[in-house]
Amino acid sequence: MATAPKTPPRSKPAPSAKRAAPRTVKAPAEASITLSSKTYSSWSLRGWLMAKLAGLSFDEVMVSIDDANARKEILLLSPSILVPCLTHGDIKVWDTLAIGEYLNEIKPDAGLLPADAVARAHCRAICGEMHSGFSSLRSALPMNLKGDFPGHKVWARALGDIERITAIWQECITRYGGPFLFGAKPCIADAMYAPVATRFLTYHVKIDRTSAAYCQQIMAMPEMKAWVAAARLEKDDMEEFDMEF
Repeated sequence: MATAPKTPPRSKPAPSAKRAAPRTVKAPAEASITLSSKTYSSWSLRGWLMAKLAGLSFDEVMVSIDDANARKEILLLSPSILVPCLTHGDIKVWDTLAIGEYLNEIKPDAGLLPADAVARAHCRAICGEMHSGFSSLRSALPMNLKGDFPGHKVWARALGDIERITAIWQECITRYGGPFLFGAKPCIADAMYAPVATRFLTYHVKIDRTSAAYCQQIMAMPEMKAWVAAARLEKDDMEEFDMEF
């Protein structure tokens, strides 16, 4: 009796090799910005925010607040402001207003300055006023994104600065329609005044409704939320700013 031929065992299919996930190659940054503390350095915030609004790709180079020169600048004990410093190729720009003007040149479509000549002149004027003035406000209400000081007593001289700043905000928002100082989009002026908005909130400064709404508008910006979140992760503290004075 003939037997049926045995069926050869089926060979198991070779396990398919897992495809390696495609590697994401990060494009090199266009520039770098030197910054000091995100908690305390208002000038660092201004330059960083301008670069973000310009759409510039950049790396951050942080200078520790343990550095003597950085500490002097934050405490207003140095006349020179060396942070932020923008490095773009062979070009270095370390004055905040100069950084803004330079970014406006290389990123003209970002709208860092108003398109209208009259509004542009107005914008430059109030930026210059912030850049060179309001020293009493800076001394009385130093930027401290980790602090919260309800009932803080504001010096008389600082009250004059507060009145002038809120008058600027009211005029701009009324004239250009808000919600930012020169219309629907934030510009250099908003970057210059953003640290003031944080101060008013930190020290619970009583201001008019328009100015209070503007402060909330600034703090709601995605860029500001990112900066504040990074500040809260900083380990460095300056005891000089973490007390009532």
